[in-house]
Amino acid sequence: MAITAKLVKELRDKTGAGMMDAKKALTETDGDMDAAVDWLRTKGLAKAAKKSGRTAAEGLVGITVDGGKGVVVEVNSETDFVAKNAEFQEMVRAIAAAAANVADVDALKSAEIDGKAVEDLITDKIAKIGENMSLRRMATVEGDTVVSYVHNATAPGLGKIGVLVALKGGDEAFGKQVAMHIAASSPASLSEADLDPAVVEHERQVQMDIARESGKPEAVIEKMIIGRMKKFLSEVTLLGQAFVVNPDVTVEAAAKDAGAEIIGFVRMEVGEGIEVEKEDFAAEIAKAVQG
Repeated sequence: MAITAKLVKELRDKTGAGMMDAKKALTETDGDMDAAVDWLRTKGLAKAAKKSGRTAAEGLVGITVDGGKGVVVEVNSETDFVAKNAEFQEMVRAIAAAAANVADVDALKSAEIDGKAVEDLITDKIAKIGENMSLRRMATVEGDTVVSYVHNATAPGLGKIGVLVALKGGDEAFGKQVAMHIAASSPASLSEADLDPAVVEHERQVQMDIARESGKPEAVIEKMIIGRMKKFLSEVTLLGQAFVVNPDVTVEAAAKDAGAEIIGFVRMEVGEGIEVEKEDFAAEIAKAVQG
């Protein structure tokens, strides 16, 4: 596969590696981007984690809690200007309320608000405001106690990052602390049992390759991997993370001290996982001049 300048730049943006290292990684892996990232990590050439895609989509998440059930929705817009629009905010708030009575996002699109389907309501707002919008997703949690938190809320129940925490036992005060922790730490799962096995195995293999670069015997490497995987799991699982309120204990230990069991959570951030192709300003002007 031909290694283009565009591929090299993409890999550099993802990893922070030097140009020649990025080119060598792509050459070694026949242009496979994910494999090239792992190759750089193995060689110790990938710098501190860089997101694979920038979150360029705008909009809001809306949260509502009713008793032991909480729901969060994401509604996207093209610009942050529209996300600050009072009409858009009212629509997101209404959609979040409607989501409490449906099972999934497809059903939500058909749910009615004041006699009009959510999907049609969004279409009408697009025509009125003049900017594309979409209902992207929703998620729910249930428990004895459900606590919500919106980071840097633009209005009550609306913002860029929304968190729901479901507890068995405990109280709202502790639930709020956990929700704020989740907003800051962005855990991948509740516990190791909930983590995708493919993610765990992939990390284990990367760590094995890194360790082998040291030239140490396999028996030593196996012991190194145990410690490294323990550290990895403590960083990506909610119960294993150091609690932001008291870093001397894990979230799991803090919950036990509070007489609570965390049974579920959702963290939803506007635009996460959406990749938008961006041009540099010079290229954009050149294209405009060429017509």
